[in-house]
Amino acid sequence: MVFAAHCWKQKQKLSAVSPDWPVETALNIFSIWSSAHLRSVPFSSYCKKRGGLDSDKSQAQMENTVSFPKLIRKKRDGGQFTLEEIQAFVLAVKDKTIQDCQIGAMLMAIWQSGMVAEETLALTREMMRSGEVLSWPKEWTGLVVDKHSTGGVGDKTSLPLAPALAACGCKVPMISGRSLDFTGGTLDKLESIPDFNIHQSVEQVKKILEDVGCCIVGQTQNLVPVDKVLYATRDQTATVDSLPLITASILSKKGAESLFTLVLDVKYGKAALFKDITSAREMAQSLVTVGNSLGIITGAALSRMDTPIGLCVGNSLEVLESLECLKGRGPADLRGLVTYLGGQLLWMSGKAPTLDCGEKEICRVLENGEALQKFQAMLQAQGVSAENARILCSMDTDYFRVLKRAPSVVVLKAKTEGTVLEVNGLIIAEVLHKLSGGRTQTGELVDHSSGAELLVTAGMEVKKGDPWVRVHCGTPEFNAKLQACFQEALVIGTADHYHPDGTLLVSEFIPPTSFKK
Repeated sequence: MVFAAHCWKQKQKLSAVSPDWPVETALNIFSIWSSAHLRSVPFSSYCKKRGGLDSDKSQAQMENTVSFPKLIRKKRDGGQFTLEEIQAFVLAVKDKTIQDCQIGAMLMAIWQSGMVAEETLALTREMMRSGEVLSWPKEWTGLVVDKHSTGGVGDKTSLPLAPALAACGCKVPMISGRSLDFTGGTLDKLESIPDFNIHQSVEQVKKILEDVGCCIVGQTQNLVPVDKVLYATRDQTATVDSLPLITASILSKKGAESLFTLVLDVKYGKAALFKDITSAREMAQSLVTVGNSLGIITGAALSRMDTPIGLCVGNSLEVLESLECLKGRGPADLRGLVTYLGGQLLWMSGKAPTLDCGEKEICRVLENGEALQKFQAMLQAQGVSAENARILCSMDTDYFRVLKRAPSVVVLKAKTEGTVLEVNGLIIAEVLHKLSGGRTQTGELVDHSSGAELLVTAGMEVKKGDPWVRVHCGTPEFNAKLQACFQEALVIGTADHYHPDGTLLVSEFIPPTSFKK
């Protein structure tokens, strides 16, 4: 009631400028103003700038004066949008007053002509403000952190990282996505655990963060609704790989989380969206610049994605491997990436004086079981039975007492001898995708049990006939054609062609730029 009364008073103060401005708009604009750390700006001044009221027009009136064909032509011809034009576009998408074909044309124009940094920042901000902006208790200031990856094969780092950070005293409201095409999705991995519920209200998220310290959930209905529209349209119009659109999509959601610190894992290589480090660096720099401009302490790691991370690919198998990491075991590369990204977050957020101290703290909670305890508590908080959570988190357990086991397992053997030069992650992911391990379109079901266990890593010596992978499969059949395709993932050569330096995951790190919090 106090909130509504305050908004009504603000609306009354502005009545001389816009007498027909409804109180519902006042409520919405005040919510954005108060949640976006803009209290240093007078509310009336912010409303005028936000709504274009300096020209005696409400947002709706401003939108009606915009010609979207002219805006599309402007960007197509290399023009730069004003803040008001970007606001009008985002508002029209939200209110469904722009045609679908115009949205697609606008995205293609942006893909073709790009955006300068100021445009990208404005688009990100307006998308962020198109829905609910989360707020946290004052005592959590500096503690709310998150990590985002641009996606890869076998990338399960979020599962052990979130509870490890929670064990270090952070609050981690990790909003994740599902798999699309060959890349894995964190939500699909977690849903391979019976009864794990990714759908949590804002109130439930706050309760879980208060009690546990971390949660991994799907995007709520009211969080960045414009991004849902633009994301789906980008997928349909071949504009997914637009740098400003990727930046706005990622950071509008992270901004709506009201994060204090964010680390980004921008992957490049054969099994990544970005095939070379140059394009990945450009993407990372855009994300770091815009993230810090939003008031989020943002840094980005550039990491290789040629071979899978760890030894397991596939939803249930990756949960299994994540649990091994949380128990202080598991593959060294997975553990190393979790430790590095977690260390960076602890350092950037001020919870560790140096990166080295941050990494040691992450190692400590992985070794002593504190991170595992947080993961077990998160499972129960998000719907998993206490018994199943206990079984999964026991040090010596049969994971398939809880996780679904594939109907059959096929072992493939090396066709020649020599040194393993590479295990091609893209080929593995594409074949598993055909075995229902991934999805091509949003909403398709996946087989959580489908996956692969690697028995070799780069640098190992193998003999002809040695087993190198176990493929877990059901339907469709893992036929001879698919097996032949899978065999191409194993690249064997002579030892002098193996270069271990090329297997290091993290190539460089772009630190936070100057920002105003």
